[in-house]
Amino acid sequence: MGVKHWFAKDEVVGSKVLVCSLGHQFEELVGRDGAIYRHFYHSTTNFLFSSVQELTEALGRQYDIVHLFCDVPATGIIADNAGNTIAGTELIQRCCDANVKLLWIASDNQPEGYIKNFGARGKRINLVMTIVRNDPKFSDFIEKLLFRMFYGDTMPVAWADLMPQVPGAVNTESPGCIFFAGRSGAKLR
Repeated sequence: MGVKHWFAKDEVVGSKVLVCSLGHQFEELVGRDGAIYRHFYHSTTNFLFSSVQELTEALGRQYDIVHLFCDVPATGIIADNAGNTIAGTELIQRCCDANVKLLWIASDNQPEGYIKNFGARGKRINLVMTIVRNDPKFSDFIEKLLFRMFYGDTMPVAWADLMPQVPGAVNTESPGCIFFAGRSGAKLR
């Protein structure tokens, strides 16, 4: 990531959103989170993918936000029911190649898989990795976050206001997530 990226205008008006899952076990959550995105982003598509190939092909359709439900095991390698796989780091790279600005892994997953195989350092993408959704608080949090982003805040600014980073503090009123701001100046309207 070069210095020019820190000062470049990075604003999308009419952001295109994909709310999806790898597998049908997340169908209810796709519908619920998709409805929240649709409040702010009219170009929101919900989809239940059966295979890794379907997912990776969809990334080429120029989405600005990909909100994905999938199981991330301790290896950090995501698999479909047929045994096809994609490493988290490869998924991140494919999103970067497709100019996705935000990739959100939205299902509950243990942090080990994220730590092991979701390398985003140096990548130009905002990445959220959910550990505990803490429903229904997740829905409240994402609604507030998207509201702030839609009306012009960058994601790091909105995130810090909604989830103050206080050393040693535990916030039981919010979901448990890891946020990597690799595209901190992006505005997604």
